[in-house]
Amino acid sequence: MSRGGGKGLSLKDKLDGNELDLSLCDLNEVPVRELAALPKATILDLSCNNLISLPSDFCSLMHLVKLDLSKNRLQQLPLDFGRLVNLQHLDLLNNRLVTLPVSFAQLKNLKWLDLKDNPLDPVLAKVAGDCLDEKQCKQAAVKVLQHMKAIQSEQDRQRQRKLQAEREMEKKREAEQRAKEAQEREVRKREKAEEKERRRREYDAQKAAKQEMEKKTKKETVQTRKPASSSRPAQPPRHRHSWSRSVLRILLFVLFCVLCALAACKLTELRRQPLCVSVNTLYEDVVAALQNHKTLQNMLQQNSQQ
Repeated sequence: MSRGGGKGLSLKDKLDGNELDLSLCDLNEVPVRELAALPKATILDLSCNNLISLPSDFCSLMHLVKLDLSKNRLQQLPLDFGRLVNLQHLDLLNNRLVTLPVSFAQLKNLKWLDLKDNPLDPVLAKVAGDCLDEKQCKQAAVKVLQHMKAIQSEQDRQRQRKLQAEREMEKKREAEQRAKEAQEREVRKREKAEEKERRRREYDAQKAAKQEMEKKTKKETVQTRKPASSSRPAQPPRHRHSWSRSVLRILLFVLFCVLCALAACKLTELRRQPLCVSVNTLYEDVVAALQNHKTLQNMLQQNSQQ
């Protein structure tokens, strides 16, 4: 096994029962793939090497029960270190750890823990205490687990509060968006109503103008017809005058016919005809009556003169 990767020598040669001792091998990285092929190696010793960090796939070694990482140069543990749920004994003595990952709280089977000689956060250092004997190391495991569970709970609460705040913010944004949309709908509705009212006023104005124009036209028509109607009373006399002329013409024509007949009955051989005899007799009676009438008029004139 080389110092760089540990691939030159088979790990099976290092396996003793369920213990695999890789300490003092000058390792700067962990041969995770080879370790995963040895699920029987539940006890792993990686102490006294040059490990600065553990790869993320190291946490897939869930068969580990006891892990010794003391006297390395580890600055941090993988974030999902808590996947090693079967881990009961953990030695992190003399590394460069300041904090532990929150997932550390998931190591529910951890019974022994040593964090001495690490530049731990003061709060974590006080919780871990000293691991000078078996009892103190067991107490360190219990107290650190409780502390990390409290941190995890607080972070969960913070996440919940953050999530709740995000939900409330999202609800607020949705409410604001709904309010904005409702306001826009109200504006569009009001604009539509105003547009409808404007068109209605225009329609009423056009209708009123049309009615006014029709009324004015009708009035002008009535005024135009009035002179004709005022001249109508003078028309009946014209009609009567024309009728009188027609009657006069008829009478003259009749008189002319009578005179012609009378002349024919007086001056021609027709006077011996019965019709002409009657006409002549009638003519003589009319003349006599006229003469008597003339005589009567003279007598009246004379009496009036006296």
